[in-house]
Amino acid sequence: MVILGAGFGGLELATVLSMEFSEGIDVTLIDRNDAFVFGYSKLDVMFNRASLASVRMPYRDFVKPGVTLVRQTVTGIDPETRRVTTDSGTHDADFLVIALGADYDLGATPGLAEAGEFYSVAGAARAGELLPEFRGGRVIVGVCGSPIKCPPAPSEAALLLHDSFSRRGIRSSSEISFVIPFDTPVPPAPDASRALLAAFAERDIRFVPRRQVGSVDPDHRVAVLDDGTEMPYDLFLGVPKHRAPEAVTATGLTRDGFVPVDPATLETAAPGVYAIGDVAAAVVPKAGVFAEGQGRAVGASLIAALRGGGAPHRYEGRGTCYVEFGGDRVAGVDVDFLSGPAPAGSFRGPSLALVAEKQHFGASRRARWFGR
Repeated sequence: MVILGAGFGGLELATVLSMEFSEGIDVTLIDRNDAFVFGYSKLDVMFNRASLASVRMPYRDFVKPGVTLVRQTVTGIDPETRRVTTDSGTHDADFLVIALGADYDLGATPGLAEAGEFYSVAGAARAGELLPEFRGGRVIVGVCGSPIKCPPAPSEAALLLHDSFSRRGIRSSSEISFVIPFDTPVPPAPDASRALLAAFAERDIRFVPRRQVGSVDPDHRVAVLDDGTEMPYDLFLGVPKHRAPEAVTATGLTRDGFVPVDPATLETAAPGVYAIGDVAAAVVPKAGVFAEGQGRAVGASLIAALRGGGAPHRYEGRGTCYVEFGGDRVAGVDVDFLSGPAPAGSFRGPSLALVAEKQHFGASRRARWFGR
């Protein structure tokens, strides 16, 4: 068995299979990186609440019976034969799970590479170096396309900018604008969106909905929206357009940039090939908790198949997203996308209790996957 990508989905799937079969299974887990980083930790790095070294979990610490994690870059995937080519050789699979996530297409937005983004680990680290030097002015948190990973993250960045500038005494000399292609900050969660809009209004954060950044002119410090509107800035923090990795796009499995799957089983059009997490065109948001649940569901289906049969396990699309509201408070959005006739969710307002719950969420996954 071959799993491509050691993010939330790949790590959880490999762990489930190892716990079930131990040395009785042969799983190869492939990732080009040398460490895992929780998506939400990038904001910690950006706002200097944690060092980059402290949030990195080296893959050498992922040690599971029956699983071999190799650091290689996937260069080709043949979904018919389930053969994977990397920069170090080939891997053949009885079952193949594509969990390579979404890449950032900086080239899709002219000027973005020079202006700056905060969604990658490196981009968040660079923003963390720039922010302490910022002395006030116009700031744009600008989304350049959709869908995006972790839909609440740009809202969180805007609110945390307000807190940071307030602590430094430069909030009154700064303007914060948030540009997003959606009608609301978090479309799947109306209650959370209403709470965020109220928080923006209270903090004098300008919310620009139904627009995306089409280009950036870093020399003149102007962001141009898709309707031609020009927004001058002194600091630009972009969210790049997302797309499936090139090796996945070349398979012919993608449509509109991502891999269509059966929402209940995560199976692709190719027999024995699954896609989970951000690379998949599923009905759930592109967020780690949903990728983890998909990995768990595919694991249950593969266990049933390898044990001699049984119906595939149905993925129910449940998850909780934690949303930083600033003021050292965290809110929770609990959503169930698939188990009922329509998506259903609830919003838990910002509190210290949810700060602790979010911390437990991270600590429990770190212990489960990396043993610490």
